[in-house]
Amino acid sequence: MVADTIRRLTECGIPVMAHIGLQPQSVHHLGGYRARGRTAEGARQLLSDALAVQDAGAFAVVLELIPGDIAAALTDRLAIPTIGIGAGPGCDGQIQVITDILGLGPRLPRHSKQYASLNSEIAGALARYAADVAGGDFPAAEHTLAVDPQVLDAIDGAD
Repeated sequence: MVADTIRRLTECGIPVMAHIGLQPQSVHHLGGYRARGRTAEGARQLLSDALAVQDAGAFAVVLELIPGDIAAALTDRLAIPTIGIGAGPGCDGQIQVITDILGLGPRLPRHSKQYASLNSEIAGALARYAADVAGGDFPAAEHTLAVDPQVLDAIDGAD
């Protein structure tokens, strides 16, 4: 069980932030990218998991893609901070995926808010870079490290 691993790590002095609800690294095992805790059984499991990781010594827990009311109820029951991602405003803190908030991904998850749209900005910058390289405009002398001619003389004919 994950709680046993957390306990062993914290006993060794390694701080652990736990993670319950949707765990992207386990989506295939968990049945895909779906919210967790939407049934009574699922909500009870989340509470059990949250209490287990707290009791094992986690210093905080990420609550991912769970209903906001469930996240708020867990936050009220736990002594450790909760950090929400797609878990509503009732958590102690919030986190988002940087590529989502900067508009770098192919799609925006429903639980995220995009604060910038950098895809086109980046694509334009990369196109300008490629054109400069292909046209011989980059790198230019101002982008190239110079060397004293005596240093160059040291390798000329040194084959």
